[in-house]
Amino acid sequence: MFLKHQIIVVGCGSMANTWIDYVLQRDSAEIVAFVDVHLETAASMAASKQLQVPVYSDLGEALAAHQHVNLVFDVTIPAAHKQIVSTALQANCHVFGEKPMAESMKDARELLDISRNTGFTYTVMQNRRYNKQIRALRSILANNEIGHINSIHADFFLGPHFGGFREAMDSPLILDMAIHTFDQARYVTNADPVSVYCHEYNPSSSWYKGNASASCIFEMSNGVVFTYQGSWSAEGLNTSWESDWRVIGSKGTAKWDGFHLPYYEVVDETKPADFFRPVIRKEAEDTYSGHEGHWGCLDEMFSALEQNRKAETDCEDNIKSMAMVFAAIESARTGKKVFIEDIC
Repeated sequence: MFLKHQIIVVGCGSMANTWIDYVLQRDSAEIVAFVDVHLETAASMAASKQLQVPVYSDLGEALAAHQHVNLVFDVTIPAAHKQIVSTALQANCHVFGEKPMAESMKDARELLDISRNTGFTYTVMQNRRYNKQIRALRSILANNEIGHINSIHADFFLGPHFGGFREAMDSPLILDMAIHTFDQARYVTNADPVSVYCHEYNPSSSWYKGNASASCIFEMSNGVVFTYQGSWSAEGLNTSWESDWRVIGSKGTAKWDGFHLPYYEVVDETKPADFFRPVIRKEAEDTYSGHEGHWGCLDEMFSALEQNRKAETDCEDNIKSMAMVFAAIESARTGKKVFIEDIC
């Protein structure tokens, strides 16, 4: 008797460990095969997890051999996403995949169309929506604690030496990393992008081939201005991987450093105004009880599948975050403000 979710894992690098470990503790789901362009890598992963399942170098071959499979995990590099996801969807499988959806907006739109036409879902990993701190920040804004949101600002400064494909990409920061922050901005403001102006650059001290630094100004659908400043070649005084956030509202300001719970200050209406109006500081409440990171997002992915609904990070939604990425890259290329509708 087959369990509800029969899974093929494609891509057996280090990132796959988190995905596989999640499945191993989940009832009604099992991995039936591994796929990797390097067969030895797939075999090594199967052995490390003590799973006696076959390994393949081609997803099509694996699907043909396991026709009962209904779910594919795409944990490959971005360049492989279009081929893996389209193959799986057209074989009547749902797909859970690592971000980004694709390496171009054209490919992302094609995958969205395939998902719509086949009726099978493609859900994208946006693990940074799933931690207690960002959920607390979103609650502050949703509950109108700081009033109408005027602007939101995110700083991201780290100096990781990855090696591999990221250091060879043309726009490593924007394409591979900034989508997390862009998606977080959409999530906490409950707004979608309208336009962007982006300046992308590569400092002389950078060890990346492509532009590892950028500054972006987005206009959002509810009138909010979102600014992003980031670098992947900034040594010292690192921010969190979650970014360092400031949200300015009509009644006060919220702050989240990406490490701790956010806090906010609002005008104290009970005290007389001075040159600076007096404020009251308040701490955010921790009310989130779910898994965090990848496991939190995977919980939502599986729940949505089992409830026959779109997941929070389904490609129907995630393509809006992708549009922010490619609009920013286009703006940097042309030196002009880009409207999101022109990208979509």
